[in-house]
Amino acid sequence: MAGRLSSTLRFAPARVDVEKRTDGTMVLRSPERIEFPSETVGQWLDRWGSRAPQRTFLAERSGDGWRRLTYADALEQGQRIGEGLLARNLTVSKPIAILADNSIDHGLLALGAMYVGLTVAPISTAYALMSRDYGKLKYIFELLEPELTWTSDPRKFGAALDAVGAKPTSLAEIIAKRTTTRVNEASRAVRPDAIAKILFTSGSTGMPKGVINTHRMITANQRQCLAVWPFIAELPPLVVDWLPWNHTFGGNYDFFMVLSNGGTMYIDAGKPAPGLIELSVKNLCEISPNMYFNVPRGFDLLIPYLEGDAELRRSFFRNLRFVFYAGAALPQNLWERFEGLAIQERGGDLALVSAWGSTETAPLAAAVHYPIERAGIIGLPVPGCDIKLVPSGGKLEVRVRGPNVTLGYFRDDALTRDAFDEEGFYRIGDALRFADSAAPEKGLVFDGRVAEDFKLTTGTWVNTGVVRLKLIAAADPIVQDAVITGHDCDQVGAIVFLNPAITSGWSAVEIRTRLVQVLRSLAADPGSSTHPVRCIVADEPPSIDANEITDKGYINQRAVRERRSHLVAVLHAPTPRPEVITC
Repeated sequence: MAGRLSSTLRFAPARVDVEKRTDGTMVLRSPERIEFPSETVGQWLDRWGSRAPQRTFLAERSGDGWRRLTYADALEQGQRIGEGLLARNLTVSKPIAILADNSIDHGLLALGAMYVGLTVAPISTAYALMSRDYGKLKYIFELLEPELTWTSDPRKFGAALDAVGAKPTSLAEIIAKRTTTRVNEASRAVRPDAIAKILFTSGSTGMPKGVINTHRMITANQRQCLAVWPFIAELPPLVVDWLPWNHTFGGNYDFFMVLSNGGTMYIDAGKPAPGLIELSVKNLCEISPNMYFNVPRGFDLLIPYLEGDAELRRSFFRNLRFVFYAGAALPQNLWERFEGLAIQERGGDLALVSAWGSTETAPLAAAVHYPIERAGIIGLPVPGCDIKLVPSGGKLEVRVRGPNVTLGYFRDDALTRDAFDEEGFYRIGDALRFADSAAPEKGLVFDGRVAEDFKLTTGTWVNTGVVRLKLIAAADPIVQDAVITGHDCDQVGAIVFLNPAITSGWSAVEIRTRLVQVLRSLAADPGSSTHPVRCIVADEPPSIDANEITDKGYINQRAVRERRSHLVAVLHAPTPRPEVITC
């Protein structure tokens, strides 16, 4: 990789074919053709249980040390769990519900079920712990109709399980004492198009959608990863990872990258939140990863610790070769701070990259595998995955087709039909643009959610994603996130969510003074659609019950604007009230 960071890892060349149509539509695809073996998740477990039986597969905190699970143990226990599940004669069409944080037992149950052709549905613990009415959890259980529910902590999740009428089954009740030929026969009978898991994702409104994830989707996507990042086969991943397994980033991309390549995952019980980030720091002081994955919010909280703790910094960068962010756009100021640390500790020998996709694409659809020097670029289509760009409202709406794309939504034929166009491309709802229209091989840039952008009364479109990032960067570090407003108004505004770790000791006057400075600095750009000219501080954190925030911490712009319409009205009133901050 070039620029201030220069990695010696082996990457695929940056190439893309562009098919241009008369209506302005473009179809992008990689010129590289790759084979997609008819694999299943269980075959990966068989492979590494045989090739590297004593290598650590998963590890988790246990007292002052780590409980470790080797590949041999994972295979043996996974098979015994599969045997126990088969003995229960579960209905294949009724997925096993898993309500738990990441853990070795969670991983074993999921792998044991998939090994014998059963489907699992890992459910966000936020629906049980952060929700007040359990509305989303009730909807999920009614949709799944699970015959078996497992939780890591019946007491912790007891009230939630009572609310949905579920009686949990312990792992001890499931795991068989020994295996028979039945488990191997069941494993050989699993076909690539069998459903491995149901992953739930929320749209801009409404209840969670159950995305069908087949074995083919999962295995094809890991093959696509290797096509663009061939070094992974030479450098078995060693990761310290917190990303939740109910989400495609942690549960598909990270977990299966480790498993398919015979790597090692240290399960990080910390999270990018005050009071929990400290556990992540402790883990990274002990374990030096060679690859690191996180969302921008995670980097936002981790970087100050790296800047202030030399011991942590040395441990973190000691073996680090590959750093990956996704899930949301990374503010440029965070990119530059992290880049500076990598130069300080490794002389710049590091790859800092991103990718793009969704739960419906397993998740990788586009990836960076060439030199980049700034945040925002999400790469080029991975081999075998076609990306269609359709002109829409001044943007290029993106659609995706390939073996890594979902068959549809669980028990929702209408939603499935609406999700695909006449050519079988999945309508993902994002917009992309070229980093350089004259040189498409330089990659694509995320251009916001189509449904989140809006027009001012001047008729000018406001690119919500770009304006949000610009505001957060200018207000670093006091603003944690922001929602951009101004639909059918003559000016852009913002609802800002403060960073409590920074502003807890600040007075209202100090906060106001700082935000005024931020707005004035942004006003140097004369474009009316490129920056907010007024803002208001949110009176409460974003609500998961109201779908304002995902369990990764990503703000749902549309949901916040709709739920807090009273703040939007105050923000854009002709005469600003005292709580409105202007430049």
